[in-house]
Amino acid sequence: MSDTPPSADGDPVTSPFAYSPPAPDPFAGVEVLDSPSAPPPRTAVPKGVYFFYYAALACLVPFMSLYYQEQGLNGTQIGVLAGTIPLVTWVSAPFWGGIADARKRHRAVLLLTIAGLWSAVLALYFARSFSGMLATVVLYAFFVGPIVPLVDNAVMTLLGDNKSGYGRVRLWGSLGWGLAASLLGPVLERAGLSWSFYGFLGFMAVNFVVAARLPMHISGGARHAYRAGLGALAGNGRFLLLLLSSLVFGLTLGVLLSYQFLFLDELGAGRALMAWSLTASTLSEIPFWFVSAGLLRRFGTSKMIAFALAITTLRNLAMGALVNPWWVLPISFLHGPSFAVLWAAGVADADAAAPPGLGATAQGLFSGMMFGLGSALGGFLGGPAYEAIGFAALFTLLGWVSLGMLLLFVAVRLRPRRV
Repeated sequence: MSDTPPSADGDPVTSPFAYSPPAPDPFAGVEVLDSPSAPPPRTAVPKGVYFFYYAALACLVPFMSLYYQEQGLNGTQIGVLAGTIPLVTWVSAPFWGGIADARKRHRAVLLLTIAGLWSAVLALYFARSFSGMLATVVLYAFFVGPIVPLVDNAVMTLLGDNKSGYGRVRLWGSLGWGLAASLLGPVLERAGLSWSFYGFLGFMAVNFVVAARLPMHISGGARHAYRAGLGALAGNGRFLLLLLSSLVFGLTLGVLLSYQFLFLDELGAGRALMAWSLTASTLSEIPFWFVSAGLLRRFGTSKMIAFALAITTLRNLAMGALVNPWWVLPISFLHGPSFAVLWAAGVADADAAAPPGLGATAQGLFSGMMFGLGSALGGFLGGPAYEAIGFAALFTLLGWVSLGMLLLFVAVRLRPRRV
């Protein structure tokens, strides 16, 4: 039998993605249970933060391109504005997370970024030129990037020995998104897109008040240890593989979010069917957030991430085979077992990998790779790709890319132990 010690998921540390010493994974399998003696943490405030934050985003984000078009911008200008957000987010999420960790000012950074985001959206409402909109969109992305990673880090710390319960807290974000979108839709049809800004500003103002009460007892360590901890995180092969998986998933998600409606329009779908597909995607998240605690305890983070990548592969290949646009509805229900499962496992994986005091940095890097660099690549590369090969071939190609990521992940994280 090999004398090479295995990692938490059975990977020998001689793997090219290994690091030393190996950090144990608290979500590695069935033997890992939440502490039965730990009192349940009070989660009403973080649930409220997720609810009002995502309710605010639901009011504005799906309608930004329509608003730009209403303001007279052309397709190229709209593409620049849309592509700028994930690029800036890729930088801003770990930037603000690093400041919060290094200075131990997590609450101050969270409230500053929420206030900055609110101000940026207000400025966008009054901007009338493309240059003015571009400046405010950069500010929007600079402040929006770190908010969820900071809240995720605070929630994981708050949960303590009950970290696998993250999903049942995070599902309130999906509820907020779904409720706000359903309420705002009829209003926008009657009163116009300006109400998307009013809804955002109202919900985000409430979110600021709720976030001020968010418990943020972040594990610390001396400030001078931040650089050493950052170096350890950068040398953690397990964490780097998580970031690569997040990047690939973000790439496919970026293409889906940017071009799915164009594909459906090409197939003859109406606006109602497009809206129903979004509703199906949102509803599909909720049960998987709810059961994520049990999934983490039973299967661990690595098997959950592999499962999510497999469902992502299936979703992309199904989109590539789409001929009748109505089939997008059952395909949209694959969003929950892909995104919600990967996000719940990824947050837990990043939390386990983070050295003491670098939780916000780790969460910012994880989020930034998915919704920053990955989504930006999907948005920028998807356009030329579909013009060259068509939508069906593009989604099929993404299916093969996600399959390759799945095989790599399984080979490194889940291969059998040496005997």
